[in-house]
Amino acid sequence: MSKQHIAVIDYGMGNLHSVASALSKVAPEAKISITGEKHIIEDADRVVFPGVGAIRDCMAEIRRLDVDKTVDSVIRANKPLLAICVGMQSLMRWSEENKGVDCLDVFPGQVKFFSSNPEFLKANDEAAPSGERLKVPHMGWNTVKQVAHPLWQGIEDNSRFYFVHSYYVNLEQSELMAGSTHFGIEFTAAIARENIFAVQFHPEKSHANGLQLLRNFVQWNGVQ
Repeated sequence: MSKQHIAVIDYGMGNLHSVASALSKVAPEAKISITGEKHIIEDADRVVFPGVGAIRDCMAEIRRLDVDKTVDSVIRANKPLLAICVGMQSLMRWSEENKGVDCLDVFPGQVKFFSSNPEFLKANDEAAPSGERLKVPHMGWNTVKQVAHPLWQGIEDNSRFYFVHSYYVNLEQSELMAGSTHFGIEFTAAIARENIFAVQFHPEKSHANGLQLLRNFVQWNGVQ
């Protein structure tokens, strides 16, 4: 029996080696490919779609390298797909970052800047007298409230994960939310639909809980 093959999509904008290293820890027998080659990604059993940095730059590279078409092919083939951080944001319809950027429109919703949200600004003003202002980018450990999904198996509800971001996902369909967290406002920490699971946090930086989520991913058949 051939060993499992996991592809980490390389378009020059992600913590690729950190993700690959974490996958190797939870699946030491698996073949891990860091690649932008469409045929290698499509031949893999599972695919990870990471991303860091400005969404405009990410989307420019995604389209220049035809990663958008590759991701679409993976989704249509019903292969388990895990999107991380800007990888998750790129699956939305639109981002207000960089004066507005069209994304992949896989999920209905927008990516919003924390400091443009009146509720966030109000919460920040209320926190100011205590010296606990909410700094953007949001950077650090936050608890995640789960919605039942196989990728949460073995992870206690309200466990902590590591976040680094200035923008958050505002979903139009709440039933797609697989996890939420709070930073001045309640916002989406995870999204799930069919063979896609996407997270705003970094599982590769989230110690035992993150490794357990990755372990669940490499065992997941893509069915909720």
